Amino acid sequence: MPKSALPVLVIGDKNLSSWSLRPWLLLRHFGVPFEELRLPLDTPEFEARIGQYSPSRRVPVLHHGDLVVWDSLAICEYANETFLGGRGWPAEARARATARSVSAEMHSGFAQLRAQLPMNCRKRVTGFVPGPEAQRDLDRVTAIWRDCRARHAAAGPYLFGAFSIADAMYAPVVLRLQSYGVPVGEVEQNYAQGLLALPALGEWLAAAERETPSA
Repeated sequence: MPKSALPVLVIGDKNLSSWSLRPWLLLRHFGVPFEELRLPLDTPEFEARIGQYSPSRRVPVLHHGDLVVWDSLAICEYANETFLGGRGWPAEARARATARSVSAEMHSGFAQLRAQLPMNCRKRVTGFVPGPEAQRDLDRVTAIWRDCRARHAAAGPYLFGAFSIADAMYAPVVLRLQSYGVPVGEVEQNYAQGLLALPALGEWLAAAERETPSA
């Protein structure tokens, strides 16, 4: 088990692990000190070591003292309550309820988007055409983005103005759109470019580029 006074976030490959990105991005964007432990996915090392850290045998998992939190959204919620003083969600109650709704929808849905456009930060595809089920998922994602930006554009460049857990949840979709060259409208492009300009996301992508080819 990790022995550290800081929280320890156990993640998979930065090139591939969309679920690991979500809480990592939240913590890094808000400047929360933490230690990172990376286990390469689909390797004997992962299989040998993951049981030491995660009761679900999946990443990400957060260790903070004797507490273990093993789900991306649960880690984000814990970080919001413990380190961020509530800044991880919009301050206004109605916006906060919507942000939680779209985050939960991302957490539990979009199976065909995940299956047909698996996250691979280094990948670049030309001429990719999503199947109809994945296209329906993409249409729903972009509808969410347009609705949120229409309501909150005056408050900042992210889904609810300021960066929030909702943006961390949708960041892997931005990377998928980039990898597979999926065309989207102007609103969605502007939102995606705003996320890609985040220093924390740039740090993640740079690390993904440095990972070994087998990752």
